[in-house]
Amino acid sequence: MSEENKQLLHLVIGGELSDIDSVTFKDLKAVDIVGVYPNYAAAYDVWKQKAQQTVDNAEMRYFIVHLHRLLDPEATKA
Repeated sequence: MSEENKQLLHLVIGGELSDIDSVTFKDLKAVDIVGVYPNYAAAYDVWKQKAQQTVDNAEMRYFIVHLHRLLDPEATKA
């Protein structure tokens, strides 16, 4: 697979935090697992949409997790 077509998986998740200064969810059963995306740009678009939908709740946060870094840490060192 060429470098420009390489899949760099990203996960978008979110939920209410127990404290806005931490990354501890109030209820893990209520965490919104939005989906897995093939690149950062696609994940960012979905993250932005979800974040805008919940802008009125200060304790609600969405995150982009770089799955490709967890799955293949050696590849990101180069």
